[in-house]
Amino acid sequence: MHLCSGRTFSATRRRVSLPSRRAVTTSPPCSFTCRAFSTSPAFPARPYSFSIGVSFAPKPDKRIGPGEKPKVSFPSDGILGSWRDKMLARPKDVATKECGEDFHFHVSMRNKSGIAFGVSDGVSAWIQSGVDPSLFSQALMFHAHRYSRSAWAGEPEVDPSLDYEERELIEGWELTPYECMDLAYGGVLRERFVEAGSSTACIISLNAANGLLRAANLGDSGFSIIRDSSILYSQPVQTHFFNCPKQLTKLPPPSAKRFTRACVDSPREAEAYWTQLCHRDIIVAYTDGLSDNVFPHEMAEICTLDPQLGESDDAQAQSMADRLVIHARECMAAKDRVSPFERNAMREGMFFTGGKPDDVTVVVAVVRETEV
Repeated sequence: MHLCSGRTFSATRRRVSLPSRRAVTTSPPCSFTCRAFSTSPAFPARPYSFSIGVSFAPKPDKRIGPGEKPKVSFPSDGILGSWRDKMLARPKDVATKECGEDFHFHVSMRNKSGIAFGVSDGVSAWIQSGVDPSLFSQALMFHAHRYSRSAWAGEPEVDPSLDYEERELIEGWELTPYECMDLAYGGVLRERFVEAGSSTACIISLNAANGLLRAANLGDSGFSIIRDSSILYSQPVQTHFFNCPKQLTKLPPPSAKRFTRACVDSPREAEAYWTQLCHRDIIVAYTDGLSDNVFPHEMAEICTLDPQLGESDDAQAQSMADRLVIHARECMAAKDRVSPFERNAMREGMFFTGGKPDDVTVVVAVVRETEV
């Protein structure tokens, strides 16, 4: 993954307005019932629930190269560093507890109105300038988590029997992934510990009241929706040219002239998407360590393997995420296998064989529609 150093771009950056949201039409829409709830100390039951699984692994045999500086992490006793460590916490029997320059988040939104999750991929070319790419991607996900947990997945739920003054006491606001990305990016720009860097971003929210998925994506991270063992939708990548994704960027002001060819894209250029989910739908958010090595049909096959007898939804989601990362790592090492990255390189007239070693991060959500 590169900064925009391979080609020269105009200094005027094209601003793209929020794309028209489109519903999935590749299969018949599933029926659902919207329900109104009153706010109360005991949160009401929701028609939809979601199970989350997270798995990740750093680039195989990652070593510090010539001229590279050792990584300087966020202090573990700080707010951001402490949060990072919680996101990386894994069972004792799992050897890998690092995710390289990728990062992720997942969180329950206000009053359990839904969940939000996402992935980011720090652009590795910053290493050549003495910048640790992981700091930007971690900070971006931290701020996405921070804003999401305080917001509603949909409109704030208000009891119609309350009078006007009581309704005014309802806390929080509705937050779309598109808005979340913009707020999180602003948070990174204010982070003093993040000197510079850039990252792709994919942020998704799932509404527990009506099963609505909303997403915002910038760059070549992305997500896929699996329904009935088939890929229902896969997020197209956004690139400036091959292997140079659109990316949110922070330039160090005193030396910004050194980065005249850096890509400085805006959250406004993110592609927004929404669709209605059904019972047993599977949503997979991923960095390009997965999509460059695993074809969509393989992703669907891996996620729809028969679960173990008695396995819970949470365990199934985790198993899917783990299997996807394991398979991606196997594909990275296979030089006699055509990979998605190899196929895309061929389309650009470039020679590349086999899998592409990279960090890989996967977040899986399994949808359950319940009767309440």
